[in-house]
Amino acid sequence: MSDSPPQPKRWQRLRSEPHATTRIFDVVRAIYRHPDRSQEQDFFVINPPDWVNVIALTTDHQFVLVRQFRYGIDDFSLEIPGGVIDPGEDCVAAGLRELREEAGYVGSPARLLGSIHPNPAMQSNRCHLVLVENARREEGLEWDPDEEFEIIVKPVEEVYRLAYSGGITHAMVLDALLLFTPHWAKLRPGAV
Repeated sequence: MSDSPPQPKRWQRLRSEPHATTRIFDVVRAIYRHPDRSQEQDFFVINPPDWVNVIALTTDHQFVLVRQFRYGIDDFSLEIPGGVIDPGEDCVAAGLRELREEAGYVGSPARLLGSIHPNPAMQSNRCHLVLVENARREEGLEWDPDEEFEIIVKPVEEVYRLAYSGGITHAMVLDALLLFTPHWAKLRPGAV
């Protein structure tokens, strides 16, 4: 006899209705029912567009970072460049665009490291994590009206130390570092 707990069951989505529209996302009231219960339950789902975040690696093994004020935490946050993917835009192309606009860097090759759900408990979108190698400062900045960054370049190992010590707290940046780790194991000086 197995002592394993029962597997969770898929809830049934009965209907949804618009709840709020903002300039950066919509909120939907989604009504679900568990298959073993008759009572309906409503949940609120945030529907933002997909995002992209960029690990930009310079030829001398440094990361391009941005430090900016974040309204959600009412404080500054050390992050990697990133932003909203335009409708119909390829995620790697969006990563290259955001890197150029926010930090003035370009590079190649560029590739997708992976895609994550930022907060599947209440958000429907994905964040695509892109690696851009041979990053170099070449372009002017093209900030949106509400954007203002301090551009910082730090050695990869120092960025990992910051992440482990709580100096980087943005969850999607930590996800990007996690997905970059196997690449770094091959690229870092002294790697076999």
